[in-house]
Amino acid sequence: MIIQGEFKKILTPLIRQAPQVILINNKMKTILVTGAVGFIGFHTSKLLLEKGYQVIGLDEINDYYNPEWKEANLAKLKENNNFNFLKLDIRNLSDLREQLSKYKIDAIVHLAARAGVRPSIADPLLYEEVNIKGTINLLEIAKENQIKQFVFASSSSVYGNQSKVPFSETDPVNEPISPYAASKKAGEMFCHTYAHLYDINCICLRFFTVYGPNGRPDMAPYMFTKAILEGKTIKKFGDGQTRRDYTYVDDIVSGVVAAIDLDRKFEIINLGNSNPITLNEFIEILEKITGKKMQIERLPMQPGDVDQTFADVAKAKKLLGYEAKTSFEAGMRKFVEWYRANRF
Repeated sequence: MIIQGEFKKILTPLIRQAPQVILINNKMKTILVTGAVGFIGFHTSKLLLEKGYQVIGLDEINDYYNPEWKEANLAKLKENNNFNFLKLDIRNLSDLREQLSKYKIDAIVHLAARAGVRPSIADPLLYEEVNIKGTINLLEIAKENQIKQFVFASSSSVYGNQSKVPFSETDPVNEPISPYAASKKAGEMFCHTYAHLYDINCICLRFFTVYGPNGRPDMAPYMFTKAILEGKTIKKFGDGQTRRDYTYVDDIVSGVVAAIDLDRKFEIINLGNSNPITLNEFIEILEKITGKKMQIERLPMQPGDVDQTFADVAKAKKLLGYEAKTSFEAGMRKFVEWYRANRF
């Protein structure tokens, strides 16, 4: 005869080792992921599929960067029978209504957006259309289809150029310094409105400078790696003392997936590494990893760039069990290895 305590000792490790399958009423939970074949969307969709979710991936596959790379991501996701794909523009509400009405969706993970500070200064109207109107359209879909969980990808850019660090979710964010930042702040406000009016759990996640395999080619980890491996010159804006809280994509995605099950009406949560790296330190680490010397052209700071980002992740730890596990050097080693194998 096994007494209760002994039974628990035997059962607990078996439960931990069992495949993680999410069941609701004897079926797998269905998640709509927007921006599903982009950088963070691909990694999010991949992890959700590994955990046993059904995933509906939605993406317009635009040409912000090489669409062939997104098509390659899509091909990998399609290898899983639990993945369905819709090629749609989130600005078109009628198309969203028509196509998404065919599915019973349990949660929306809204990652689709026009990204980047500098491009937003060049074309603010596009950022308004995609990042604000597109987000409202997805919130309308949630309202109309009784989808009660909405996870929204916001950005550390909303903090602007504040000097107080680390950045906390309770800090005022009323002074964005780029259209991109303003569009993300607006998205958070619309999430709050829909949470209040329509009983939707809206979880807004402020991402801090995400990097890693399949990363965007307009971001420093990619551009600097490309330049140093090819022996080309990179542009260094400012004196190199600006700091960024670089966060490895796997760490970010772990927080995104955890937010799907957070039963809170409205929350804003930082997801970062909480260990800022200066631009000069970035270059030193990359030179160490590659064994090469960076060729540098020094230029003034760019409009819209902030001096630093630094995430306070105490709330993420408390509500999501979040912990960034990848140091910047370890993450860059993984990225450089991926870059050599896939882009070099």
